[in-house]
Parts: sequence; structure tokens; C-alpha cells
Amino acid sequence: MAAKRDYYEVLGVDRSASLEEIKRAYRKLARETHPDHNPDDPQAEERFKEINAAYQVLSDAQKREQYDMFGHDGPRMASGGFGEAFGGFGDIFDVFFGGGQRRSTGPVRGSDLEYRLEITLEEAAFGTEKKITVDRVEACDACGGMGVASAEGMQMCPVCRGAGQIRQVQNTLLGQISTVTTCYRCHGQGQIITDPCRSCQGQGRIQRTRDLTVRIPPGVETGTTLRLGGQGEAGMRGGPAGDLYVVLKVREHAVFKRDGLDILCEVPISFTQAALGAEIQVPTLYGPEKLYVPEGTQTGAAFRIRDKGMPEPNGRRMGDQVIQVRVCTPTKLTEKQKDLLRQFAAAGGEKHSEDKSFFEKIKEFLGG
Repeated sequence: MAAKRDYYEVLGVDRSASLEEIKRAYRKLARETHPDHNPDDPQAEERFKEINAAYQVLSDAQKREQYDMFGHDGPRMASGGFGEAFGGFGDIFDVFFGGGQRRSTGPVRGSDLEYRLEITLEEAAFGTEKKITVDRVEACDACGGMGVASAEGMQMCPVCRGAGQIRQVQNTLLGQISTVTTCYRCHGQGQIITDPCRSCQGQGRIQRTRDLTVRIPPGVETGTTLRLGGQGEAGMRGGPAGDLYVVLKVREHAVFKRDGLDILCEVPISFTQAALGAEIQVPTLYGPEKLYVPEGTQTGAAFRIRDKGMPEPNGRRMGDQVIQVRVCTPTKLTEKQKDLLRQFAAAGGEKHSEDKSFFEKIKEFLGG
């Protein structure tokens, strides 16, 4: 049989540690080594027992004094030694974890559901109502979600007497070790159904498909989540239903792009319109609008139309429509058009009145 480790070493504290330091060390180690937190570690329960044994001795002034003087083989060995210091594994569970692992036997709230919904940019801008179809479990109408056909159909579990757990006490060299397991008869519920509902076979819930209406407010964006209270899955044993969370995704638009509250749109214009200026018609989410393009407009120039963008959710502010123009180079020119452009180029000397020509700038850059 392996020798017992020093209790101070088990808790990782010095022999001069205060009571508060011992308590802090114990709480930290107990949570880290709890068997429920280490389901794949077969040694977790043994470590947990060892930590509890060390704490029960070192947290008691008299027991600690005796342990410091005599160690594990102190004068109390005749009555079981320090191993009897803690009255049971289950008792420590109850003190440290507030009552252990007993399952609730009352109503339990249902699970929340998530639904992903794709909408258009126009629907995001103006708001809309959408019909969705949701598969979920609902409370059985026949039994009201209780799973029994009659009032007498639910009885106390005869094995655990309503506790939902079975406690077993075992005498060991460490003293009495109490272990708690879920009741095999009622599976931790504390009650058993003797007269199950015929409609739901005692489950209290039935799978159904429901059509729901989702109201989408103006100004939403991708990632916006709408909560529909009570539209999730039904609870257990008559518990309230969970919620349904609708997560929105705004579909990409063929013409517009969103930038915060602003709507961006690229509009092509002709060389003549850019050079001489023109009044053009541009699209917006709210219908076509007139826009004046001044003479000499260059590709990439942006113009803003106020209050034609996205509304601020739950606010009064509106974004703008931003129009970015792109000057289109003419193709497939007639000979007359080419001749006019040659005359235009000759008249302008192929350079701006204020800037050097493109080729002159390249020549200087290359050092020539």
C-alpha cells in the first residue's frame, strides 16, 4: 500500500500557512480535481478524496497540532487516525458544492433555438415581415406537458424515495466514504410515471413544425439578432418554453453596397458628360434621383445625396447615398469621331494647362 503524502504537500501550502491560505488552496484544488470536471481521468476521485482528507485535518486547529506533532501515525490511530476526520465523501460534496448533484424534479425551461434568415438590402432598409418555418418540440396538449394521463399517473420513486439519488456509505482506511449516484429507477427525477400519456408516450413534449412571422425593423444589418420570446422549445414537466433567436444575413446587392449607414453606388458617365458637365439620373433605394455632374469631372469623383441611405436602427438619423462616377472610354469610334478627337488632342497639346504631360513626367522619373 502506498504511503500517504504529507497533507501540506497535498494542498500545496507551507507548514506556516494561515487558515485562510489553507481554505483558498483547498477550494482551488477541489474544483480542479472534482470528478465531474475530469470524467476521463480515473484517478480524479482518489485525488479529490486525498485533498478533502488533508483539508479536514489542517483546517481544524486541534487536529492540525496533533498532525504537526505525530504525523499520520498520531495517537488517534487507535480510533481510526486522521482518516476518520471527514465524515463522508458525500458530506464534503454537500458542504463545498451546495448540495451536490441532485437533479431538479420541478419544471425545467426549454432550450433556445436559432434560425438564420437571409433578407434583401431593400428589406433591411425599410423593414418587413417574413414568414419562417421552425421545427421544434412543443408541450403535449393532451397532458399539458406533464407526460401523465391522470393525476395519479405520477408517483414517488420507490427506490430513492423522491431524492433522485442513491447514497452508499463504505468503510475504508480513510474512514467512512459516502458516494452518491443517480437513481437507476427514476434517472434522477425522484418520480416515476405509472400512467403515461398516450399522445406523447410520457415524454410531455411532441415534435411539431410551426409557421411564424418575424417582424424585421428598418436599419438592420448582417449579424443582427432578433429575439422571439417563448418561441423556442417547450420546457420539461410544464416548464416555460425557451426563446427563438433569428440571426439575419443581408444578401449582396447587384448595384448598391452598404458602408455603415451610407449606400455606395458606382455610376458610369461618358467622356463628354465628364468634360462638359451634365445632369444625369442615378438610382437610389428610394427611386431614381437627378444629380448634376460638373464639367471636368474625373473618374472616382464622389457625390453625396443626403438622407438617401440606411436608417439608423431605433433612431432618427439617416445615412446618405454616395455616388462614385466612372468615366467610360469610348470604343468603336467612327472616322469622323476619331478625326474630331485628333483635333481636340492637337488643340490641347496632349497636356493640361497646369500639369506636365504624362510622358514628360515618366521621362523625368527615369532620369532622362
